[in-house]
Amino acid sequence: MINGILFCSLILLNLSILATVYRLVKGPSASDRIQALDVLGINLISGVAIFSVLLRNTAFFEVILLIGILSFIGTIAYARYIERGVVIERKQSD
Repeated sequence: MINGILFCSLILLNLSILATVYRLVKGPSASDRIQALDVLGINLISGVAIFSVLLRNTAFFEVILLIGILSFIGTIAYARYIERGVVIERKQSD
């Protein structure tokens, strides 16, 4: 019973990831793309967590943490690039 629910949730999560990728590519504005990138990271974390429960294995917890950190840093970097034009600001020494 629980395996069927987990498989169903993985299928629905895959549909959500496809819709998010569409929004990431087609998004009408840059802020929509940034939000889609963040939602994609959250969906990937959810997918790995469901897959971990399905396999009854805790080895994927590090992968979940890594995806979360990279998703956060990527979202912040992309937002700063859209806002300022650069990701890392450097001081101009005269």
